[in-house]
Amino acid sequence: MQQEYSISDLLEIMRKLRNPETGCPWDIEQTFETIAPYTIEEAYEVDGAIRSKDMGALEDELGDLLFQTVFHARIAEEKGAFSFDNVVSAVCDKMVRRHPHVFSDTDIADADAQTEAWEKQKAKERAKKAKMAGTLPSALDGVSIGLPALLRAIKLQKRAARVGFDWPETTQVLDKLQEECEELVEAHNDSHSQEHLREEFGDLLFVMANLARHMKIDAEQALREANAKFERRFHSVELKLSERGKTPEQSSLDEMDQLWDEVKIEERDI
Repeated sequence: MQQEYSISDLLEIMRKLRNPETGCPWDIEQTFETIAPYTIEEAYEVDGAIRSKDMGALEDELGDLLFQTVFHARIAEEKGAFSFDNVVSAVCDKMVRRHPHVFSDTDIADADAQTEAWEKQKAKERAKKAKMAGTLPSALDGVSIGLPALLRAIKLQKRAARVGFDWPETTQVLDKLQEECEELVEAHNDSHSQEHLREEFGDLLFVMANLARHMKIDAEQALREANAKFERRFHSVELKLSERGKTPEQSSLDEMDQLWDEVKIEERDI
């Protein structure tokens, strides 16, 4: 029978792993910076388990993600910054503060009203932090630089839109998209530097993210679906080539393009 553990057991395991004399050499030498990529990876693996609807994997991946939190908290405690208990206390305080309709006598009509109240509370907290830091509050404060670029672009645009910095019509975003496409083509044709090409390409991606927001499209999900469609169709092309006794390397672009078009037609006919 598998032994049952508690969060206190996990904290003790982490403490032993980080013991300078008897701990694990790998765990001992880790820092916030070296562990951060693993934390991000574990969060994505949680997402993957959810998407595959694998509850066993989700249980396992959530444990791995929790371990990352414990790892960071242990490093912080060793530095005298904060402890795991401080992390728990802070998040509990935040959840109670941001849900007055649950933990006090405030009434919230529906989920939309709760979202609005949540954002107002977060804005107050950001303003308080800015005041304590002696800086001017910004609508863009708190948008983490660690977010994937596409997600961060949309969050920045949402924040700006809340204070009125946004196109009122989707057609205006489409006009801007055409403008950015033309600027990228111009930069390419004029043989500008790689840095300038990258800048124009980034502008185009940023407008695409904004267009998704205006059209109420989940940009990340749309790209995932496009990736899956490309994989599916390319595998079908490979299969058709295999039936001809060929590999993609032994084929020509014209032949693969022809097969690609065949696959698209077959998919539409299903």
